Amino acid sequence: MLNIRYLFPFVASVFVSCASLKSIPDPVLETGVSRSLANYRKANISGLHYRIDLDIPAEKEKRIAAVEEISFLLKSIEHPLQLDFKEDPANIQKLSVNGIPVEVKWQKEHLLIEQKHLKPGSNLVYLEFLAGDAALNRNADYLYTLFVPDRARTVFPCFDQPDIKAVYTLSLKLPQDWKAIANGALKDSSIVNAQASPSGHTNARKIYRFKPSDTISTYLFSFAAGKFNEMTGQMNHLKGDFLYRETDTAKLNHSLKEIFKIHGNSLAFLENWTAIPYPFQKFDFVSIPDFQFGGMEHVGAIQYKESSLFLDGGATKDQLNSRTNLIAHETAHMWFGDLVTMNWFTDVWMKEVFANFMADKSTEGLTGKADFDLKFLVDHFPAAYGVDRSTGANPIRQNLDNLKDAGTLYGNIIYHKAPIMMRQLERMMGKEKFQQGVREYLKKFSNGNASWPDLITILDNYAEVDLQKWNKVWVNDSGRPIVDYQLEKKDGKITKFNIQQRPEYGNAKGKIWPQLFELTLFYPDRVKELTVNLNAASVELKEAIGMDAPLFVQFNSSGQGYGVWPVDPAMFSALDQMEQALNRAAAYISLYENMLNGRSVKPAALLELLMSRIEKEKEELNLKLITGYIGTIFWEFTNAEERLALRDKLENALWNAMVNQTRPNHKKMLFKAYQDVFLSKAAADQLFLIWKNQQAPTGLILSEDDYTALSFALALRMENNASLLQSQLDRIKNTDRRKRFEFIKTAVSSELSDRNTFFKSLELKANREKEANVAVALYYLHHPLRQASSIAYLPKSLEMLTEIQTTGDIFFPQNWLQSTFSYYQSEEAAKIVTDFLKAHPDYNPKLKAKILQATDYLYRSSRLRTVNN
Repeated sequence: MLNIRYLFPFVASVFVSCASLKSIPDPVLETGVSRSLANYRKANISGLHYRIDLDIPAEKEKRIAAVEEISFLLKSIEHPLQLDFKEDPANIQKLSVNGIPVEVKWQKEHLLIEQKHLKPGSNLVYLEFLAGDAALNRNADYLYTLFVPDRARTVFPCFDQPDIKAVYTLSLKLPQDWKAIANGALKDSSIVNAQASPSGHTNARKIYRFKPSDTISTYLFSFAAGKFNEMTGQMNHLKGDFLYRETDTAKLNHSLKEIFKIHGNSLAFLENWTAIPYPFQKFDFVSIPDFQFGGMEHVGAIQYKESSLFLDGGATKDQLNSRTNLIAHETAHMWFGDLVTMNWFTDVWMKEVFANFMADKSTEGLTGKADFDLKFLVDHFPAAYGVDRSTGANPIRQNLDNLKDAGTLYGNIIYHKAPIMMRQLERMMGKEKFQQGVREYLKKFSNGNASWPDLITILDNYAEVDLQKWNKVWVNDSGRPIVDYQLEKKDGKITKFNIQQRPEYGNAKGKIWPQLFELTLFYPDRVKELTVNLNAASVELKEAIGMDAPLFVQFNSSGQGYGVWPVDPAMFSALDQMEQALNRAAAYISLYENMLNGRSVKPAALLELLMSRIEKEKEELNLKLITGYIGTIFWEFTNAEERLALRDKLENALWNAMVNQTRPNHKKMLFKAYQDVFLSKAAADQLFLIWKNQQAPTGLILSEDDYTALSFALALRMENNASLLQSQLDRIKNTDRRKRFEFIKTAVSSELSDRNTFFKSLELKANREKEANVAVALYYLHHPLRQASSIAYLPKSLEMLTEIQTTGDIFFPQNWLQSTFSYYQSEEAAKIVTDFLKAHPDYNPKLKAKILQATDYLYRSSRLRTVNN
């Protein structure tokens, strides 16, 4: 039974008048969790506590038996109680309410409990059932829960909405050799059923009993269990346990201590910045092979993608930065998202923007401002532009009527545009006032829920500008501005400098993005940086009047402004004059965006420029930008004939730059770029010998993962690749990585029948469980070298999208589309997409937006090649 002490603090609320319920519409029975149902339950339910006991067999195919007790307080029993349960109601074996057996009534994904079984005040629902598997992520010898945004209801009956927080008391019965972590600290464990079988083996089981959790939302309730290794480490003043399955000694030696150190640094920064000590009872984490996300911020049981945490001595700066940011991001969520949680998933972006923004800030003190500014620019701007430049662009804050559609809200706008917006907001307010406002927000809503209007209202009290007006275009609207300018000069002096902005799409007259940015005037012997307050459709840069006319002007030279910036033609030949890596990064991004917009930069010219920079560029993050852009232009914005003409020059440029670079990380980045674009037989022979002998070029460090990627790149270019793929599989000893390779290699097979079979298999949800692996496999399946046959998969891929969204995790629809359409450029492919959208005029608008985002390059490539020809 439940411990009654959890009811006492809430008894007073029973006597609160039901008047607040009268202003809320009656709950309607409908599929999913509607906003109206959520509002009603929030006003009616309090003091929620779940006690859940799960009996998890070692065999994946066997069902999990569950016992659940749900205690809560009700203000009113005017309407039936709706418990969310998106599972077969036949799984419910026993149901009682307040000690009385009750018939199971289930409609539209809800267990209905009639008023006659309920009472004002305290209630107790008891259930025995078979747990649903949809969000348990069961594998042969481990499993983990992932309930964001509304998937707890696929496993157990609950009130699955973020603003009804609860305490969870969990027990797990497991195979004896399994380990487990959950939100609450481990209370005790014991061995049961230890008798020997006829074969002499014991079938001993272990029960883990966890202490009651902190008060959290359903999407944050979590546990992981299975055959894991375990390490305990110190993080600042906290000690925590880490479960992992990685077996590579080099990765373990290079990573374990560093993982705890990064967590400690992040915790120390956030406690200091927020002025709130770590707010929960414990801090443990687990790494998951082929995890769907980078990480997930479950209180006391953070989950990470294993390959993102464990790096070897050959890791690039970008990989190391990504790991640091990932850990800092999930740690920041303990305050932003877990301590203070959004009321509704309309504001899911709030927790993500603060997690990313605070993760960035936490590294600034470690790296210095110059490195921080560069990293912020490279990490966020290209990803945000990738969505915002498309006709499917969505605002940061989106409406949501039902939680069943919450997964469609996720994407690069909330993860990357939102931090850019937040940095502009901090800059306008000043760092100290911004921090004061956020601290007030965290203190006011601790252990509760809040919305963006709650935060912006608090920040408005600290700001000198009208944040409500600023909020409309940055948060509630989509898109970005296109910026132009007129510079007039006389006798070598600037006489006029006017800057204008307009929306990239539409005719929204007067729509402006208020923002601060820098532009730099370059002279033969010096540079002059000016700050611009672009707070109108047209502004005069009065500070520039009377200054010497420059050789050229670079807009957004500090990398903080958001938009499509004008490119001075003289900048093409003057990149060597830009001593600051930040200036060069901003230039590369502006050149690329202008190319995509067809303004003043043509793909062939930009590719030529970037090829000339790969040996000169010494900053690793800039090299990442350059090589990424080279690969995209080569595969997406040139046709097959043009690629053959470019082949030798590009291969030689990349190989020579790789050989001449002295830093291992630079070498690896250039080697990866070479591996991505090579087409000649000579290059293939050279790479094959490297793979076969496992002998990297001098100064280059390649890991097992690198050789695996190389094997796939070679396989794509071979008429018969079965032997090569099997040889690579034989080299892999780690069980999880072997399974991953076996799954992907069918999609890479040189046999069309294998590829057809693979794609057909994806129609079954069971074959899409490892979503990260599916995305990688689809990339190879739809690689430009395979598109002659893979284009046949596009219609079905679009038809499956609704099911993908319904059955998959939050990033899967986006990853499904991106992995499928990223490198198509043909009119035939564009017609398939156009015809699909025409045939479905009432298609889910959020999924339609995802399609338009993913196919932006497809349509843009066609337009650019038409113009350039």
